[in-house]
Amino acid sequence: MRIEEKFVLITGGARRVGAELARAFAAAGARLLLHCRNSRVEAEALVNTLPGGAARHRVLQADLARPGEALRLFSEAGRVDILINNASMYRLSSLADAPEALDREHFEVNFWSPLALLKAFAAQHDLNEGAVVNLLDQEISGISPRGGGYSLSRRALAEATLELARELGPRNLRFNAVAPGPVLPPVGLEHSKMKKTLPTLPLRRKVELSDLAEAVLFLCRNDSITGEILRVDCGQHLG
Repeated sequence: MRIEEKFVLITGGARRVGAELARAFAAAGARLLLHCRNSRVEAEALVNTLPGGAARHRVLQADLARPGEALRLFSEAGRVDILINNASMYRLSSLADAPEALDREHFEVNFWSPLALLKAFAAQHDLNEGAVVNLLDQEISGISPRGGGYSLSRRALAEATLELARELGPRNLRFNAVAPGPVLPPVGLEHSKMKKTLPTLPLRRKVELSDLAEAVLFLCRNDSITGEILRVDCGQHLG
């Protein structure tokens, strides 16, 4: 699939991984539909640094923790050729002890809203080709001691990726995912060097943002790949 002139919706696109994906797709010639929740100022500043600026790319705002917001977002986006479900929320929790409200928020942001976007994407009957990449987490490879609702919601989205790839392949719609390992320290721990985690990885280093973006671009470009979950985690899933 050629990326040039395709409309690409990236959720959570204003900061961190999302911003790197936005830069990579814009450099490849895409027209971006950049979603943010509370980071509109950052999103608009990012758009102004991209080729074509605000005349070529749009910023869309929605709170994916609220039911129904995903469908409103997709309606505002208009045509979408490529969907990148990158937005997520993570709060350390135990499945046995976490309040129900926290589990529900994890699932709303990490599963139900992405699923609504996936269904809206598939409902575009004028598409003769399309690609989706869901950003997951290396936690899908095992049981985390403190993953709680976060891990469950990520595994649910992984299963949905595979099911939709099977169902919608005949329409030339491809559904893939990337499961990153440690790329950036968690929000609130930006100065952490991940000293405890990185020595446990086979490659003994963090995942580079550029490598993660290249993996997402690869899955969008390669017309023969669907139903794939690509682990970009410096070997973390092996441990």
